[in-house]
Amino acid sequence: MNRHAAPPPQAPSAAAVPEPTYAESARTLTHLGRAGSLATVSLKHPGHPFASLMPYALDEQGRPLLLISTMAMHTQNLSADGRASLLVTQQTKGDPLAAGRVTLMGDVLAVPGSEREGVRAAYLARHANAAYWVDFDDFGFWRVEPLDVYYVGGFGAMGWVAAAEYRAAEPDPLADVSESILEHVNRDHSEALLSYARVLTAEPVEEATMVSVDRRGFKLRLRTGERVQAVRAPFPREVASAEQCRAAFIEMLREA
Repeated sequence: MNRHAAPPPQAPSAAAVPEPTYAESARTLTHLGRAGSLATVSLKHPGHPFASLMPYALDEQGRPLLLISTMAMHTQNLSADGRASLLVTQQTKGDPLAAGRVTLMGDVLAVPGSEREGVRAAYLARHANAAYWVDFDDFGFWRVEPLDVYYVGGFGAMGWVAAAEYRAAEPDPLADVSESILEHVNRDHSEALLSYARVLTAEPVEEATMVSVDRRGFKLRLRTGERVQAVRAPFPREVASAEQCRAAFIEMLREA
């Protein structure tokens, strides 16, 4: 058959290797992102989606905060119909379809004046350059109220996340240092990583690259000849910092 089947429902208890829930992964991805693609309902072409680039910050529940001008087309669209979707994608130098992405579907509503100062501070903490126009009369804050969330973690990993689960989830504790961890391991410990991959798979792996890391473990992309596969390895215990991550790596490599 030339079509792939839908992935089975996520069942953490049955997983061979522990990993974050889709809610946690989605929350981590929006935490790391700075901009997404906002699709609103077009006024000029009723019923058609109108997509535009949208910087955002997050509030404490992971809801995107937008600073937009009344002159912008998406603001005019939202004023007539608040339904919208925000797509946030994981930055990658490789195949974009192998990277993570999350779509937040919901209503985009103007932030009440009573909440403006708190929202303003959260937005400027993420986008300091917006201080030059944040107080212009034609700019205002809006907030995405997710009604549903769809997460894709790469090939074969995808599913819906209830909005309440997304809001309750926390970003992974390694989120802000994950890129530096990946760069360091792949640059300075490629041979050790390759040795570990060969023990892990019992195969003559020719190339091993760490492509993601979180508090519970990490994912490797392995190449053996023309065959490419992804495997996940668990940490001996959950980690919460780069230092704990380094100690766990050393322990695993020694055992391997």
